[in-house]
Amino acid sequence: MELKNINIKERMKYYNVSGLSVTLIENGQIQNTVNYGLLESGTTKYITNNSVFNACSISKYLTGMLVMKLTEQGLLDLDEDVNNRLISWKIPENDLTKNKSVTLRNLLSHQSGIIDPEGSFAELNLKLGMPSMVELLNGKTPYCKYPIEVKYEPVSEFHYSDAGFCIVQLLIEDITGKPYSQVMKEQIFEPLQMENSILETSISEMKREELSSGHNKNGELVEGKYPIYPYPAASGLWTTSLDLAQVVLELLNALRGESKIGISVSKAKEIITPQGGKSWTGLGVFLEDSEKGLEISLLGWGVGFQCMMVGSPNSAKGAVIMTNTELGVHQLDGIIGEIYHSIME
Repeated sequence: MELKNINIKERMKYYNVSGLSVTLIENGQIQNTVNYGLLESGTTKYITNNSVFNACSISKYLTGMLVMKLTEQGLLDLDEDVNNRLISWKIPENDLTKNKSVTLRNLLSHQSGIIDPEGSFAELNLKLGMPSMVELLNGKTPYCKYPIEVKYEPVSEFHYSDAGFCIVQLLIEDITGKPYSQVMKEQIFEPLQMENSILETSISEMKREELSSGHNKNGELVEGKYPIYPYPAASGLWTTSLDLAQVVLELLNALRGESKIGISVSKAKEIITPQGGKSWTGLGVFLEDSEKGLEISLLGWGVGFQCMMVGSPNSAKGAVIMTNTELGVHQLDGIIGEIYHSIME
């Protein structure tokens, strides 16, 4: 598998993309990583295998994988009422939760009955400070001005929700007694040797020399260069295309009984099983079934960054495509889509 019939440098120029990194998976193995462009426009800092990008909402995929590992360890149950285990905050009960409770299964598949308040979950504003997860869920911060509560009966509808993954994060912290970033490091990053992946919410703790700066659709630096989202489980991952490909490969391997982190075949199959009668959503991933077979994917789009991960269990191939530019169009309508079609078709 290779990038074919596409002039990457020409397409980057066309879309004003500063930097790009692509890691390819073929026959159940990492095939290679190709890098183009700059960490920051106007400099001579070139993209390398160690260049770190903001993965944005692809963070949710790692959250799903972490949850599945913790269920294997007996620490979590996909179908238990999460309020039974939450300590520092509870989902407010109302008429909609009388018959069906909120579970990890419907949180991970965006069918919990929770809708993100309008204008919520923006990037960190240093002047406003770092919100605690309890403050955020109680609607006490500018990042989420209204209390999070169930707005429709669980599993009755699909609504993409960052708040749902904030609840998952808080649950993991409550049951482990550890910061979410530490649990992710111990359970996922270290076993998969993801040495260039971070979930810290303070830019001072990051490896600046390898960190990509964000750019807008005109190729200009975004304000602050490094947008941070203070919701690690939902959108806080900074990683390389190579590291992220390790987690894509981990799911493909787990489906064959070859997990490195201890996810069983049955749990791996649950991840890619349509949830709540919705064919397109699994647990922390989105699904598409075609003549070529099932394809799992997730897109990331934030201030200054866009990316995509994709994997095919049938063919054991996949890819991670990361850019440090917000293209202003859907991923599949820009250079990411062109690369995806070049690789996967």
